[in-house]
Formats: sequence, C-alpha cells, structure tokens
Amino acid sequence: MMITQASQITGELSDDQIRQTLCAGLERRFSGQRLLVLIPDHTRSIPLPFLFRQLVEILHDTRQLDFMVALGTHPPLSDVQLNRLVGITPDERAGAYRHVGLLNHAWDSPETLISVGTLSQAEIQAIAGERWHPTLGGDVDIKINRAVLEYDHILILGPTFPHEVVGFSGGAKYLFPGISGPEMINVTHWLGALAGVRGTIGLKQTPVRDMIHAAAAHVPTPVTLIALVVIGEGLAGVFVGDYQSAWAAAADLSSQRHIIWVDKPFTKVLSKAPTMYDELWTAGKAMYKLEPALAEGGELTIYAPHLDVVSHVHGKYIYEIGYHVLPYFLKQWERFKHIPLGVLAHSTHVRGDGHFENGIEYPRASVNLATRLSPEDCRQLALGYQNPDAIDLAAWQGREDEGVLYVAKAGEMLYRVRTSTT
Repeated sequence: MMITQASQITGELSDDQIRQTLCAGLERRFSGQRLLVLIPDHTRSIPLPFLFRQLVEILHDTRQLDFMVALGTHPPLSDVQLNRLVGITPDERAGAYRHVGLLNHAWDSPETLISVGTLSQAEIQAIAGERWHPTLGGDVDIKINRAVLEYDHILILGPTFPHEVVGFSGGAKYLFPGISGPEMINVTHWLGALAGVRGTIGLKQTPVRDMIHAAAAHVPTPVTLIALVVIGEGLAGVFVGDYQSAWAAAADLSSQRHIIWVDKPFTKVLSKAPTMYDELWTAGKAMYKLEPALAEGGELTIYAPHLDVVSHVHGKYIYEIGYHVLPYFLKQWERFKHIPLGVLAHSTHVRGDGHFENGIEYPRASVNLATRLSPEDCRQLALGYQNPDAIDLAAWQGREDEGVLYVAKAGEMLYRVRTSTT
C-alpha cells in the first residue's frame, strides 16, 4: 500500500496535520471489520491520549475496536493504569468509550499464545550471519498472542527511536516481541546482545530487524502501521502504510531527529533516567543511548533517584547473575545456560562492551547506579554505587569541553561520536 505521511525535519507537526494524515491513511478502510490496535505502554514517549481519541473517532465504523498494550515482558497494567495510558476517565470508559476494549498482552500465559510457524535454525543462522553463535539454539516456535487470529486487521501505533536490540524500534517489533511468546523474545534479544549495543543502535538494517520481519511474515492477519517520530511532547513524523515501508520511512526521519553527534567521546556521563522508567529493566536505556559516546575507560552513572526496583518480572534472575560483559557469559556457558536469554541480553546491554580473560572481567567502561538501590544491591549486581542525594547537578552542567556530560532526560536521544565507525 502507499504510505500516507507528514513529516518535519525541524519543528513539530500541528494537531491538524496529524489528524489529516491519520484520516487520509485510515478513514473508511476498516468499515465493518474487527480491528485490533497495538499500542506501547508508559515506558515509551508518545502523545497517546490525543492519538487514542483521534483513532476512536476515525475508526468509528469498525465492527469491533480494541486496543492491546504490546507489553513484551513488561508487567500488565491495571484498569486505572490503562485509563491513564490512553487519557480517559473511568466515567468515559464506562460511557463514550464503552465499546472500545483495553487489553494487556500476557507473554507468560500459554493459553493466550498460539504458534503461527517456525523459524528454523538454518534460517536464523542465515539471518544472524557473522553474529551467529550456538547459544542461539535451534528452531524457534513463532508464538504470538492468539488475539491476532480473532480480528480482521491489525493496526500498530507506535514510535520509532534508536534501539539497542533492533537498531530502530517500532514497526513489526510490536508483534515480536511486543505481543509474542518468550521464545521470540529471548532469541531476538540474545541476537542483539551478540551484536552489541554499539554495533546495533541507530543502524537501520540489523539481523534482529530481519528476524522480526521473517517472523512477521508468518502472521496471517493483515497488518497496517502508524509509525511515529516523537519530538518532546509532539510529533515530527506520522507514516501510515505497510509495516515495513512505513517503519523504514520513520527510521530515516528518526536518524535525523534522534541522534546527537559529538566531536569526541565523554570520559564521565551522568545520565538521568525519567520517571517513566520505573525499573532498571527499562532505565538501562540511560546507558544504551550513551555508550557509543562513552570513552574507553570512561564512567557512566545512571541517575534515577525515583528507582528502587531492578525488574518486577526478571529481578530474581538478574540478582543471581549481576551485570556483565558478553564474554563473561559465553566463556562460562554451562554456569549460565539456565538463565533466559533475554535476561542475559539485558545484563550485557547495561554493562556495555568488554572482554573476559583468565577469570577476570575487563569492562570497556564503568557503570554506576545512583538510585534507591542500596550499596549492597549494587555490589551484588556488579555495578558501582553512588548516593543520589549527594549528586550536585549544577556541578555536572556546562562541562562538555572537559569531557563531562549531563543528560537531563536520557533514554531516547542517541549520542554518537562523529568519527566513530560504530
């Protein structure tokens, strides 16, 4: 299908431009159909309350209209949280929006999942190329929320940013891992870990993106994408079309709007995670987006004085293994092979690059936590500790020429060195 789009290289789109683009791409396309809209949770920046109201109005002629939060392995949202996510009151949900379903994905509930095919080991090996490693395992069952088979059409609504696992987020990522089973979640994240953050983030073509598209080809229900490029509280781009072409156009714009190029790497970085990252599982983005601009032997501190949880879902495993560089796990595989691959991947992404020789770990840079996690927690996690209450933000600001950087809202803008090849 043709892409309907509106975009700005500078500035933001007006509400009228957004509304007109959505109408042009969607109006009367799904008349009488059962439509499932996949949306992000609160850990992604997007003006969802505005977009939710626009879509409900534009899609008024559908037979059934439901919104599902593509949670991946994030915790499910309560009714109160779901209402807040889309910006409606309990009265509105019971009244004007009573015909609209608000649903959670449940990645760990077998009865909600169905297999739509298999990615063979040979296919995965071909996709992975030089990143292939036997720890990726064999054939992968392509399990997805069975709801995709209960609707006539799937509509994805989500932002595109530089992403540590897949290069640029959005698009078919809302299927895998967004509403998939653990098999695809684990193998895609581990392939991303094998490639490394600096070898992945901000790159349009990556093995993980190819794997996601290979899996998405097995989904029998037609899929349309609304790909968004978010700037601040607004939008710089809206692209409506098939999930590959619309995503590709959004990734091109994201590469222009979401990457900050610097002349030399920083030796010290204070990276403040916003409160929408309410666990280290997501606040790790404060490391991912800065690692390409972090000097060899440098130091990065994730500053999140609101944060007191490592992971609501995966905390047990993370405390067991801590945060380590990739070779730490690969060279001791028998010791760690029982850990879900997605958890191992998260560990390596937060810790960053490095090597492991003769039983000694050599991280490329130091990573500290300035959170509500205790010094004892940080030691168990193999990360440094800083007291968040002792940090003087003023002392960090305006020192870029000294190789010191403070990022007031980390996690979405990617920092990269101009001369870097990664």
